[in-house]
Amino acid sequence: MIEQTFLKRIKRAFCYAIAAAIATSIPAPLAAQDSGWKLDPDARFELGLISAQSTTRDDQIIVDGDAVTLRAQIGVDLEDDDTRFRLEADRIEVIRLGDGRSDTNRDRITALFEQEIHEDWEIQLRGRYFDDLVTAESSNTDEIQASARVSYEPTRATRVRLRATWREREYDNGDDPQTRGDGPRVDAQYRHRFGRYNYLTFDLRAESIDSADPERGFRRGSAKVSYTQPITPDLRVRPAFEILNTRFDQRFADDGTRRNDTLFAPEVEVHWWPDDWRVELEAKYIFSNSNVLTRDREGYRVTFTVGHVF
Repeated sequence: MIEQTFLKRIKRAFCYAIAAAIATSIPAPLAAQDSGWKLDPDARFELGLISAQSTTRDDQIIVDGDAVTLRAQIGVDLEDDDTRFRLEADRIEVIRLGDGRSDTNRDRITALFEQEIHEDWEIQLRGRYFDDLVTAESSNTDEIQASARVSYEPTRATRVRLRATWREREYDNGDDPQTRGDGPRVDAQYRHRFGRYNYLTFDLRAESIDSADPERGFRRGSAKVSYTQPITPDLRVRPAFEILNTRFDQRFADDGTRRNDTLFAPEVEVHWWPDDWRVELEAKYIFSNSNVLTRDREGYRVTFTVGHVF
């Protein structure tokens, strides 16, 4: 345990060092040079309020998920007309309300490269490191991921994106030894643009994690459709619907079958972005069907956030 704690401190120190390095560039942005390159630092700070509750179908188990979130993000772009490099550090603190619920936090470091290779085509390479990420199979996961994305936009109205990601995960199992898992994720998106901030978007995802730890392996597929409608230049509303199915490799129901969860989630988001402020409201109702009785539940989640970008 001493060694694990030491390594975690080293990882967090690495996150803070990257964030500090980015922060030092903010007071002295580099103007566009004759070469066309520009250094553009940015930051975002955000306060969020979450109200959530779910119950089993027999109302025997009620889970409250109220929380306050604090988020800080800082980044810098180096770009010209066709190429962009970005380095970003992001931290979220979750202060859970109610008895018996511990606070959590999550750190994320992102490095990416984007290149326009044709007027219709763009590629992106991205690397990410997460510390204390909440995932489908664990509430405390460290992850390193690498991904490649291809975008095809032949017209202003049509855009198709494909992303392939590989994840390496390490799980904190409390007093038990840490375990590992890895696996791919594939994302596909089609977006049709009707006008400024007026989109119809379809998202598909398939992913899996393999692990020697019997509690961790799973297979998941999801589909989501959303429609973004502008009300004013600063205000827009986005209804959406998502369906998600998760099948665990070695978690079993009482009848001996492998655990199989299916989630249905209608939602609506309202975004009001006046100038440098970001005010967002998300409300969703989640129906979760499962062959494990305690996971067969439904409930709501409402999130209100206020942020400022620099």
